[in-house]
Amino acid sequence: MNTDFPRIITLLRKERNISQKQAAADLGVSQALLSHYEKGIRECGLEFLVKTADYYNVSCDYLLGRCAEPMGKAENAPVTAPENGQDKLTAPQKMLINSEKLIFSLMNSLEDAALEKSVRGYLSLAVYRIFRVIYSANPKNDRRFFTVDSPGADGFTSAAMELKKAQAENAAKNGAMQNVQITTNSISEDHPEYASALLNQIKSCEDCVSSSMKADEE
Repeated sequence: MNTDFPRIITLLRKERNISQKQAAADLGVSQALLSHYEKGIRECGLEFLVKTADYYNVSCDYLLGRCAEPMGKAENAPVTAPENGQDKLTAPQKMLINSEKLIFSLMNSLEDAALEKSVRGYLSLAVYRIFRVIYSANPKNDRRFFTVDSPGADGFTSAAMELKKAQAENAAKNGAMQNVQITTNSISEDHPEYASALLNQIKSCEDCVSSSMKADEE
């Protein structure tokens, strides 16, 4: 049974503030049956899948969790190419960069300096941390490149990242962000340039996390 379908149809209905009773009536099924579909108790047929896709104006692939974008668009990831033609980025790399652009665009629209500073700090530390990993791969690279000694650098960087994360959570919950309702539609409409990147990035990361969880259970 597809596990994404129940979650997605429930999310779409609630994002649009449609009651389960109303959705069931519009889709021509009983509320009890729709409830079973949303809870994953029963699996729907092809006809209901198509009807639901039309009802919410999304693709069948999206309902089944096969793509991250509601209309099934490919990730275009518009990133300006370097003038010298070097450092060409792959699609996944562009997706990551544009996901960060959307996050900053969202925060900048709220003019929340505290949230922006903590998020920027967290991402900066992530870049610093992974660069140390890459740099340290070759033992010939001079360790004096960094001022923080390597034995404790990763631990302290991890701690600093957790602090920035906590500051971001506090700023988000107590600032303007607490009044912002984020939906699939709002992401696509308010940030059309980068929406595809973020939605695909979320799906990619959740697929990775889910795989790790399943591997750990085995």
